[in-house]
Amino acid sequence: MIAEPCIGEKDNSCVEVCPVDCIHPTPDEPDYEQHEQLYIDPDECIDCDACVEACPVDACFAEDQLPGEWAKFAQLNADYYAGR
Repeated sequence: MIAEPCIGEKDNSCVEVCPVDCIHPTPDEPDYEQHEQLYIDPDECIDCDACVEACPVDACFAEDQLPGEWAKFAQLNADYYAGR
């Protein structure tokens, strides 16, 4: 999951290291500027933790490691991919 520290940052280091391309929107996508953060597709993610290590603002978390105060971000990540 990608949580609050990503808001306004969108560093893209996580996008570059993801082996399954499950982090969006990317800078190449037309809706990139419309979103204030990046999102991980919970159905595609393989829990490799590459994004966790790459994120310079500590915004990426394994689902079971998401801090309680950012629990709502699990749903926000899933909502981004709903219907895509």
